[in-house]
Amino acid sequence: MRSIIIYWYDGQLVNSQTLELAIDDPGLIYGATVFTTLRVYDNSLDSRLTQWHTHCNRLKLSLQSFGWSPPDEGRLRQGAELIMKQFPVLRITIFPDGREWITGRQLPLDLAQKQNLGIVARLTPPEFQRSLPTHKTGNYLSPWLAKIDAQQLNAQEAILVDAAGNWLETSTGNLWGWGYGYWWTPPLTAGILPGIMRSQILHCLVNQQQQVREEPWTMELAQGLSAIAYSNSVIEIIPIHTVIHPSSSLKYNSAHFIGQQLREMFLA
Repeated sequence: MRSIIIYWYDGQLVNSQTLELAIDDPGLIYGATVFTTLRVYDNSLDSRLTQWHTHCNRLKLSLQSFGWSPPDEGRLRQGAELIMKQFPVLRITIFPDGREWITGRQLPLDLAQKQNLGIVARLTPPEFQRSLPTHKTGNYLSPWLAKIDAQQLNAQEAILVDAAGNWLETSTGNLWGWGYGYWWTPPLTAGILPGIMRSQILHCLVNQQQQVREEPWTMELAQGLSAIAYSNSVIEIIPIHTVIHPSSSLKYNSAHFIGQQLREMFLA
C-alpha cells in the first residue's frame, strides 16, 4: 500500500497522492507556475542559512515580471511551517492567480558521499537549454530531459551548453571552478539562473577577498580548470570529477579543496 503524501495547497493541508486541477488550468497545460526549492536549517525558516526571505523575494520578482498575482504571505509561511515538520526540503510553487502549493522531501541519502567523492556529469546538446533561464518556472522540461539523458550514460548530472558550446549550468544548479589562480563561475549574462546559493557563495568569496571571474566557460577554459563543482540550495556544493562529452571525457580532481572550502565558507 502506498504511503500518504502530505502537502499544502491553496490554504489547506492535504493528505493525498493526488492534486486536483481544472483541465484548463495554465499550470497544468503550459507549466505556468514559478517555484523555488529551499533547505530548512536548524528547523527554522528564519535561520540565516535557510534564506526564507530570499526565496520569497525570488518568487515575487518572477511574479511581478509575469504580471501574476502574489500569494498570501501569511498563508505561505503557515504552509511552509507545517510541511517542514516532516521534511527538510521544501518546494514552493505559485500559480498565476496566487495559489500556493508546497511539497516536501528528504535530503538525498547519498548526499554526503557525493559531497566527498564527487559525481560524473555529461555535456548535453544545446537544445536542452532552459526556457526563461532567469526564472524558475514550471516549464522545466529541458533540464529534466537533459538529466534523464545523462543518467543513461551513468552520469548523475547534466551540464547545459549554449549554441557556441559554452558551459552554462547544470540541470539543477550553478557551476563553479578553480584554475589559473582564480575562482570561476559563468556570468548571468550567459542566460543562467541567478541561483540563491550562487549569490551566497559569491558573497562569501568577495568577503574573504577571493578573486572570482564571472566569464563565459568556453571548452578551452573548462579544460584548463583544476576542479569544478555545482551548487544549489539543497545539496550545497558537490564536486564533479568527470565530464563526459561526445569525443571523450574530462577528469577533475575531486579531492581538490574547491568543494570543501566553498561549503565551509557557506556554513561559517
